[in-house]
Amino acid sequence: MSAMFRSFSVFNYRVWFIGALVSNVGAWMQATALSWVVLTELTDNDAGAMGVTMALQFAPPLLLVGVTGWVADRFDRRRLLMITQSVLLLLGAAIGVLILSGVMTLPLMYTFALALGVVAAFDNPARQAFVSDLVSRETASNAVALNAASFNGARMIGPAVAGVVIVAVGTGWVFLVNAVTFLAMIVALAMIRIDELIPRVKASGAARLADGVRYVARRPDLVVAFSMVFLLGAFGMNFPIFASTMALEFGQEADGYGLLSSILAIGSLAGALLAARRDRAQIRFVIAGAGMFAAAALVSAFMPTYWLYAVTLMFTGFAVVTTLTTANGYVQTTTDPALRGRVLALYMAILMGGTPIGAPIVGWVAAQFGPRAAILLGAVAALVAFGIGLTWLLVSGRLHRHASRRFALSLDETRPITVVAPEEFSDEVASTTPIRMPGDLPRAPR
Repeated sequence: MSAMFRSFSVFNYRVWFIGALVSNVGAWMQATALSWVVLTELTDNDAGAMGVTMALQFAPPLLLVGVTGWVADRFDRRRLLMITQSVLLLLGAAIGVLILSGVMTLPLMYTFALALGVVAAFDNPARQAFVSDLVSRETASNAVALNAASFNGARMIGPAVAGVVIVAVGTGWVFLVNAVTFLAMIVALAMIRIDELIPRVKASGAARLADGVRYVARRPDLVVAFSMVFLLGAFGMNFPIFASTMALEFGQEADGYGLLSSILAIGSLAGALLAARRDRAQIRFVIAGAGMFAAAALVSAFMPTYWLYAVTLMFTGFAVVTTLTTANGYVQTTTDPALRGRVLALYMAILMGGTPIGAPIVGWVAAQFGPRAAILLGAVAALVAFGIGLTWLLVSGRLHRHASRRFALSLDETRPITVVAPEEFSDEVASTTPIRMPGDLPRAPR
């Protein structure tokens, strides 16, 4: 099997991937419909209301980060995911029924957005950490990248299908279709062979929730990566606001908006597949991706026509997925397994929790000054993120002249660490965990 798809050699991962792909198509359909119904049916093209809706969905991962990370480390992740996926199914079905019944209101949609955010706060860290239960550490980076490919492959299909369904029969049916797709994930979780899961170090009941924060605080490389991810998540990744308001500016309807989201996913899928080819996740690609994102967003803000804007979205999608997929894989493969759930919960909280801060601001800017100004705000945030990463490289001493090649530079990367049980976690371990060495992760078998 080729290096790009080496995780598919594991039965449990194949089953997981198929279930996630189907479910992700429905999730993207729902995300498209949710933004459109708030923008065009519950308000009069109010981008600010859409920003509030996004903030309510993404605030819980930030507010509940300590609890959700501890839960992901403490309890059976497979069972936890079956619960969260079932609740998300019920919420999607309820929204669809209320819209079709004509009783949905903006305050009620705000309530559902908050409920979706609370469930996702528990679902996301468990789902991210569960990948490491399916495959070995040497394959984890590839599995994370293929997950991103599944997510963005679904993004190519879901929004476009949602746009057509909205125009043909209305938004309510999109939510009902999404509810049905959750069954694919639930069935996949039921089919997983429990005896083939990778043994994991479980957190004890006495493990402190703050251990994950303390661990990250003593890893400068993770602090830099998390800072970059926060800026991109808060101001640069408000694509529902950008794409929907730009679609309206170009005179498009729901199908035109859905098509923009699908075109964005073409570049995203390419970025995910390229990340899957790499043997390991490296922080240099996180920094480079942020720089590419800033450039692509800047260009897209000045595109004069719908189709030229759509083309730039492919480059935007490639850049953002390169950044986030690599950051996710880097966190997974260089973090102590006993703390992985809590660290990933913190990562997801920073990524998604930035949205409650940035989305209302971006929505307000789009409403007051137009969508192009909002996109420029995202480009500036990405440029700042790139500056943070580049500055850290220069001052940390990791970037230096190559030992043998005259005009080349080399970068020391962080290796994976040895397993440390939560009860053994101490200040000494935390301060010495990141091992800066030119030698990187073990090469994955080809």
